[in-house]
Amino acid sequence: MTLEQKIGQFFFPAVFINDTEENIQATERLIKEHNIGGLTFFHSRASAATNYETKKKIVFNDDSYQRLKDLIARYQKCATTPLLMSIDAEWGLAMRVEKTPQYPYAITLGALPVSESHLVYEVGKQIGLDLKSAGIHYNLAPLADINNNPNNPVIGYRSFGENKEKVAHFALEYLRGMNDVGVLGCLKHFPGHGNTNVDSHLGLPIIDATIEQLLDNELYPFIKGIENNVDSIMIGHLAVPALNEGKNTSATLSKSIIETLLREQLHYDGLVISDALNMHSVSKLYDQKGQLEWEAFNAGNDVLCFAENVPEGIQEILKNASPERIEASYNRLMKCKQKAGILDQINPISATFHFEAAAVLNRKIAQNCLTKLTNNNNSATVLDAFQKGKLAKISLYKNTENEFFKALNQKLPSPDFAIEMGETHSIDSLLNSLDEYDTLLIALFVPKAKPMNHFDIEEAVLLFLEKLLATKKCVLYVFGNPYALQVIPNLKSAVGIVQVYQDFVEFQETAAQQLLDNSECKGTLPVIINGL
Repeated sequence: MTLEQKIGQFFFPAVFINDTEENIQATERLIKEHNIGGLTFFHSRASAATNYETKKKIVFNDDSYQRLKDLIARYQKCATTPLLMSIDAEWGLAMRVEKTPQYPYAITLGALPVSESHLVYEVGKQIGLDLKSAGIHYNLAPLADINNNPNNPVIGYRSFGENKEKVAHFALEYLRGMNDVGVLGCLKHFPGHGNTNVDSHLGLPIIDATIEQLLDNELYPFIKGIENNVDSIMIGHLAVPALNEGKNTSATLSKSIIETLLREQLHYDGLVISDALNMHSVSKLYDQKGQLEWEAFNAGNDVLCFAENVPEGIQEILKNASPERIEASYNRLMKCKQKAGILDQINPISATFHFEAAAVLNRKIAQNCLTKLTNNNNSATVLDAFQKGKLAKISLYKNTENEFFKALNQKLPSPDFAIEMGETHSIDSLLNSLDEYDTLLIALFVPKAKPMNHFDIEEAVLLFLEKLLATKKCVLYVFGNPYALQVIPNLKSAVGIVQVYQDFVEFQETAAQQLLDNSECKGTLPVIINGL
C-alpha cells in the first residue's frame, strides 16, 4: 500500500442501514477510490444522535436486519482490503436494528450482585454472536464511564453505575464475552464522560477535575482495561482543562490527553478511535474541510469515526503527518483486523441470532437485579388490601393489558386502571374512581430512558402521583431508569418501592412473581438517588 492508501484505512465514515441508493453508491465510491478501513452503521440519517434537534421523523423498517446483511456483503465486495464493520450496539443490535434481540441497559446490569457478573459476560457474548450473524466485527461498546452525576443528559442509563470497581469489572466481563466469540470491543469515553451535564452530541462538556481525582476515579476502569489488553479505547468529546494546560479543548483533539496521558503515562499501545466527528462539540470548529480529521489524527487518534470529509482529510494527513506516525496507526488497525479474522479471507457468516436465548438471559438478569428500596413487606400490604376488597392497580404509560398486571391477575384479580401518554384529561375522573380503595399498586412504565423533560413523564401525572402518595397506601413498581425516581414528588411517602429497571416481558413477569411470592430482591441500586 502507498502512504495515501494506508491513511485511507483510518477513516470509518457513517453509513445508514435505511438509506437511498444514491447514498449507498456514494459509499461504494469512497471504498473503491480511497481504500477506507471500515464503516460505522446507524439505523437512518434521522436517528443519528446529532439529528435529534432537527426532529426528523424516524421511519421504521422491519427488514432492517436483512438490509444490513445485504449492505455489508455489498460494501465488502467493493473493498480491496476487507472492511472492519462497526456499530454502536451497547444493549444489542436492537439499539440500531428493528426486530433483533435487546438486552438490558448497562445501569440494569449494574444492579446485579458482583457474584452474578457472569450474566454480564453472557450479555457480551450474545451481543457478539448477534453482531457476527450480520457481518459486524467491532462493537463500539461498552461504556467505562462512571456515572456520578445524576443530571448527566447522555450517559446515565448507559453506564454500569458509580462504583469504579464494579464499572471496571462489569465492562471487562462484557468485553470478554464479545472477544470469546471473535468480536472486538471498545471502552469509552476516555477520560470519562460520567460527571458531565452537557450532551457532547450538541455541546462541549467541561470536567473540572485534577489529574489526581481522575486517576482515583474516572480513569480507573480504563486503567483496568489497559491491564487486560482492551482492543480499543474511544476518546470522548469533553474538555478537561487540568489535563490540557488549562485549555477547554476537546479530548479528541488533545495531544496532552491522548499522547501524553493515555499513551505515555498509562502505557496504552492499542487502537484509539475518536468519538463521532459529526458531533457538534467538534464538527463546527473548522471551516476548512479535512482540517478536523487532521487535527483528530494529529492529537493521537488512529481511527476517525463518522468522518464526514474523507478525501480532504486524507490529503491533509498525507501533507502533514510523518510516515512513522502513519505506520504506527496503520499497524494498530491491522492488528485489530487480524484479530477479527478478516484479513485472511471473508468467511460467509453462518451464525444467526436467537430471540429464545435472549429471553432466557433477560429473565435470569431480571431475577437477580430487582431492587427493593423500602423495608416494608409489600406483599403483605397488597394481599391484606386485596382480601378486604380495598386494592386497586394503576398502570402509568401502558394499558391494563401489560404483562405485569396479567401475571398478577391470576392470583390478585382486582380493579385496574391506566393512564397512557396524552390521557391526562382522565385523571380527575380516575381520582373519583379510586375513592373507595385505600391501597394502590402502581406500575410506572417510565416513557424515556434519558432525563430530558422529566423522562417524558407529564406534569399532570407527577401531580397525580404526589396526591396518591400523600393520601393512599401506595406500593410503587418502577419499570425504567432509576434516576426517574428523583422526579417523583413525595416519594418518601410510598409504603413500598421496587425498582425493576426494564419493561421487557421477562422483567414484568419476574416483578409480578416477586410480589406474589414475597421473594428476595437481590439487586442494589447502582447509583445514588436523591430523595430516597
